[in-house]
Amino acid sequence: MMNRCRYIVMILLALMLMSIITGCAVMRKGPARKPALPKIPDKISRGAGVEPSLVVYDIQTKSTRKMNLEDYVAGVVAGEMENYWPVEALAAQAILARTYVLEFIADKGGSKYANADISTDFEEAQAWNPGNINENIKKAVSMTRGKVATYQGKYIKAWFHSHAGGITATAKEGLNFKEAEPPYIKVVKSPDANAGPAGKRIWSATFTKSELATALKSISGQDPGSIDSVRIVARGPSGRATRIKIGNATVSAPDLRIALGSMKMKSTLLTSLRVEGDKVIMAGKGFGHGVGLSQWGANVMAKQGKSPEDIIRYYFKDVNVVKLWK
Repeated sequence: MMNRCRYIVMILLALMLMSIITGCAVMRKGPARKPALPKIPDKISRGAGVEPSLVVYDIQTKSTRKMNLEDYVAGVVAGEMENYWPVEALAAQAILARTYVLEFIADKGGSKYANADISTDFEEAQAWNPGNINENIKKAVSMTRGKVATYQGKYIKAWFHSHAGGITATAKEGLNFKEAEPPYIKVVKSPDANAGPAGKRIWSATFTKSELATALKSISGQDPGSIDSVRIVARGPSGRATRIKIGNATVSAPDLRIALGSMKMKSTLLTSLRVEGDKVIMAGKGFGHGVGLSQWGANVMAKQGKSPEDIIRYYFKDVNVVKLWK
């Protein structure tokens, strides 16, 4: 009887040990830990929270590294704006960069790369260029340390773009956003209409018909047939094209921009669209999707003496700028 009890005890211990080993293996293969996000206070406070640390995947070195969130923000500002711009414009960008990463983690749970919280891949998140950090950027990040933009107690989707072409867009028209239009996104006249280099204020691009056909098939599988005509069939509140008919196919203008290359079809604020021989020629205003803050608009407002918070509240409706940590 004693030997039988010992045998049963040994089996139970073995089963428990196997369960622990299996559980550890599952934990090791699971997703990256989600950093503790600071609680958003109801009102602007002195910042009682703690600055989070991030695991950042660097696409240049193909490796991850841990860093303080403010160090990540400095790299984003250096990647997204010229480091000699007015500090108030850089500071507005810092508030949005900080908000962007926190909302990204809260919404998506982390990066698609290597168990990281965020990556330096601008197609997934934000541009990042720590080599461009100078005293101007350090000051902009420091003066807004811990500050984020919120709406009704939640991080906003902190969209920004290079140049609005004089007017910003709704999320649906600028990004083909599939969810409900965020209430803090609004169409406003942007003071960048006469600011910035010609390639951002106004632009033109030429595409072959075969390029258009390939782009259309990649978006929706549609065959446009013979591309003898092109026209804008729908525009959004800011005047941006939302639907474009190319031959026999009709597609989302923001999706077409991505398929053709956002550095070439610089915006959907089109002023001209026509067929010439074997080419399709486009012209437009602005650079980027047009949603949220215009970086060139922020540049102008900063030179006019506006504060970073003024700039944020101009481009985003009814948002609060709150300080989460000292």
